[in-house]
Amino acid sequence: MDGLTIRQGQNLLNTGRTASEVRQGDLAPAMGSSSPSPGGVAPTGANGRIDGGSFANVLRDAIQETNALQVEANRKAEDLATGKTTNITDVMMSVEKADIALRLMTQVRNKIVDAYQEIMKMQV
Repeated sequence: MDGLTIRQGQNLLNTGRTASEVRQGDLAPAMGSSSPSPGGVAPTGANGRIDGGSFANVLRDAIQETNALQVEANRKAEDLATGKTTNITDVMMSVEKADIALRLMTQVRNKIVDAYQEIMKMQV
Protein backbone atom coordinates (compact mmCIF):
# COMPACT_ATOMS: atom_id res chain seq x y z
CA MET A 1 0.00 0.00 0.00
CA ASP A 2 2.81 2.35 -0.82
CA GLY A 3 4.14 2.92 2.69
CA LEU A 4 0.86 3.05 4.58
CA THR A 5 0.77 1.47 8.02
CA ILE A 6 -2.08 -0.52 9.53
CA ARG A 7 -3.13 2.49 11.60
CA GLN A 8 -3.22 4.69 8.50
CA GLY A 9 -5.19 2.02 6.67
CA GLN A 10 -7.69 1.95 9.53
CA ASN A 11 -7.99 5.74 9.33
CA LEU A 12 -8.70 5.39 5.60
CA LEU A 13 -11.47 2.91 6.37
CA ASN A 14 -12.92 5.05 9.17
CA THR A 15 -12.92 8.32 7.24
CA GLY A 16 -13.56 7.04 3.72
CA ARG A 17 -10.61 9.03 2.38
CA THR A 18 -8.26 7.89 -0.35
CA ALA A 19 -4.54 7.27 -0.07
CA SER A 20 -3.83 10.28 -2.28
CA GLU A 21 -5.74 12.50 0.16
CA VAL A 22 -3.58 11.11 2.96
CA ARG A 23 -0.42 11.90 1.00
CA GLN A 24 -1.66 15.47 0.51
CA GLY A 25 -1.79 15.85 4.29
CA ASP A 26 -5.56 15.90 4.82
CA LEU A 27 -5.32 13.27 7.56
CA ALA A 28 -1.89 14.10 8.98
CA PRO A 29 -3.11 15.47 12.36
CA ALA A 30 -5.43 12.52 12.90
CA MET A 31 -2.68 9.95 12.28
CA GLY A 32 -0.25 11.57 14.64
CA SER A 33 -2.50 11.41 17.67
CA SER A 34 -1.60 9.03 20.48
CA SER A 35 -5.16 8.02 21.33
CA PRO A 36 -6.53 4.70 20.10
CA SER A 37 -8.37 4.87 16.82
CA PRO A 38 -12.08 4.02 16.67
CA GLY A 39 -11.24 0.83 14.81
CA GLY A 40 -9.48 -0.64 17.85
CA VAL A 41 -5.88 -0.27 16.69
CA ALA A 42 -3.67 0.39 19.70
CA PRO A 43 -1.34 3.40 19.67
CA THR A 44 2.32 2.78 19.03
CA GLY A 45 5.15 4.15 21.06
CA ALA A 46 8.28 5.89 19.81
CA ASN A 47 10.02 2.54 19.29
CA GLY A 48 7.20 1.21 17.07
CA ARG A 49 5.90 -1.24 19.66
CA ILE A 50 2.26 -1.38 20.60
CA ASP A 51 1.66 0.22 23.99
CA GLY A 52 -0.66 -1.18 26.62
CA GLY A 53 -0.75 -4.94 26.31
CA SER A 54 0.81 -8.28 25.69
CA PHE A 55 0.91 -9.99 22.33
CA ALA A 56 -1.91 -12.30 23.41
CA ASN A 57 -4.13 -9.33 24.33
CA VAL A 58 -3.43 -7.54 21.07
CA LEU A 59 -4.13 -10.72 19.10
CA ARG A 60 -7.36 -11.37 21.04
CA ASP A 61 -8.54 -7.79 20.43
CA ALA A 62 -7.76 -8.07 16.72
CA ILE A 63 -9.74 -11.33 16.48
CA GLN A 64 -12.68 -9.77 18.31
CA GLU A 65 -12.60 -6.74 15.99
CA THR A 66 -12.49 -9.01 12.94
CA ASN A 67 -15.44 -10.98 14.27
CA ALA A 68 -17.38 -7.76 14.93
CA LEU A 69 -16.76 -6.62 11.35
CA GLN A 70 -17.96 -10.00 10.04
CA VAL A 71 -21.13 -9.84 12.15
CA GLU A 72 -21.84 -6.28 11.01
CA ALA A 73 -21.31 -7.20 7.35
CA ASN A 74 -23.65 -10.18 7.68
CA ARG A 75 -26.31 -8.04 9.35
CA LYS A 76 -26.10 -5.36 6.66
CA ALA A 77 -26.21 -7.94 3.85
CA GLU A 78 -29.25 -9.51 5.49
CA ASP A 79 -30.93 -6.10 5.78
CA LEU A 80 -30.27 -5.50 2.08
CA ALA A 81 -31.67 -8.90 1.14
CA THR A 82 -34.85 -8.39 3.19
CA GLY A 83 -35.39 -4.84 1.93
CA LYS A 84 -34.75 -3.07 5.24
CA THR A 85 -32.09 -0.96 3.53
CA THR A 86 -31.36 0.10 -0.02
CA ASN A 87 -27.90 1.57 0.64
CA ILE A 88 -25.77 -0.80 -1.42
CA THR A 89 -22.65 1.32 -0.93
CA ASP A 90 -22.80 0.98 2.85
CA VAL A 91 -23.31 -2.77 2.58
CA MET A 92 -20.40 -3.19 0.17
CA MET A 93 -18.10 -1.09 2.35
CA SER A 94 -18.95 -3.27 5.37
CA VAL A 95 -18.38 -6.46 3.40
CA GLU A 96 -15.03 -5.21 2.07
CA LYS A 97 -13.88 -4.13 5.55
CA ALA A 98 -14.76 -7.58 6.88
CA ASP A 99 -13.00 -9.27 3.96
CA ILE A 100 -9.81 -7.26 4.40
CA ALA A 101 -9.79 -7.89 8.16
CA LEU A 102 -10.28 -11.63 7.63
CA ARG A 103 -7.50 -11.81 5.04
CA LEU A 104 -5.18 -9.91 7.38
CA MET A 105 -6.00 -12.26 10.27
CA THR A 106 -5.38 -15.26 8.03
CA GLN A 107 -1.94 -13.93 7.13
CA VAL A 108 -1.16 -13.23 10.80
CA ARG A 109 -2.20 -16.79 11.67
CA ASN A 110 0.01 -18.16 8.89
CA LYS A 111 2.99 -16.18 10.17
CA ILE A 112 2.40 -17.40 13.74
CA VAL A 113 2.22 -21.03 12.57
CA ASP A 114 5.40 -20.57 10.51
CA ALA A 115 7.21 -19.08 13.52
CA TYR A 116 6.03 -21.95 15.74
CA GLN A 117 7.26 -24.51 13.20
CA GLU A 118 10.65 -22.78 12.99
CA ILE A 119 10.96 -22.82 16.78
CA MET A 120 10.07 -26.52 16.89
CA LYS A 121 12.83 -27.26 14.34
CA MET A 122 15.48 -25.66 16.55
CA GLN A 123 17.89 -28.02 18.28
CA VAL A 124 18.54 -27.41 21.92
